[in-house]
Amino acid sequence: MVTYTAVADVTGGRSGHATTVSPAAEFDISAPVEMGGTGEGYNPEQLFAVGWGACYQGALMAAAREKRVNGMLMMKSRVRAHITLVKDDNGPHLSAKLEVFVPELSLDQVQELIDLADTICPYTKATAGNMPYEVVPVESL
Repeated sequence: MVTYTAVADVTGGRSGHATTVSPAAEFDISAPVEMGGTGEGYNPEQLFAVGWGACYQGALMAAAREKRVNGMLMMKSRVRAHITLVKDDNGPHLSAKLEVFVPELSLDQVQELIDLADTICPYTKATAGNMPYEVVPVESL
């Protein structure tokens, strides 16, 4: 059963323009300055970081509900997603690091939520075995 399908039209690659469907959004795409772009639009790595970070945050909150962690506490939690474009002898590829902060929980307690969230998040499932990534608890963000 399909739950949702996102649709976007893109022209111009890393120096282009994107339009989403339902709801409609339009924005420019630009390679980062580090890659010779203007940095004036969003780049694919930023969009991937936002998508994975938001999805992981939702999975983390679902894990917290299952573990009976205070929901108000989870509203203060944060996920910071780092998506890195790497170019090496194997060509270009991505790596990722997600940092998870939950105030008032120990790093061990946060790790328990991470372990469960990893089994829930569709982005994490999709990237498992396809790119190097790590999800780590942190003391602050």
